[in-house]
Amino acid sequence: MEEQKKIVLFDGVCNLCDASVQFIIKRDKKDVFRFAALQGETGQQLTQERGIDTQKVDSIILIDPGVAYYTKSDAALHIGRQLKGYRRLSALFLWVPRPLRDFVYDFIARHRYGWYGKKEACMVPTAEVRAKFLE
Repeated sequence: MEEQKKIVLFDGVCNLCDASVQFIIKRDKKDVFRFAALQGETGQQLTQERGIDTQKVDSIILIDPGVAYYTKSDAALHIGRQLKGYRRLSALFLWVPRPLRDFVYDFIARHRYGWYGKKEACMVPTAEVRAKFLE
């Protein structure tokens, strides 16, 4: 059922975020995730409905229907828990205190455009993976 899919909101112009989405898609063997750019209509609607301030969280958000949403390192690790080969590693890192995890996450997020670059527009998915993206 489509409404039970976990939704990954990502910075659609960030090359690191784009690479992360491609990484997830390749390893999402159980078809758990759907994707939407934070800059898009769906991304904006989902963040507004949940009262998420995208000025404070502008890189990755995981919406888990019926549960909650996760931001920053929590989002990355909860995504990892669904990917074969990364379940144990993600579970292990969840034991690291969130302030420490988020400090590292925020450092990388702050420098992501300088290190990995930025696109002029959101990525356009191939026809093969287009169904995984929300408008």
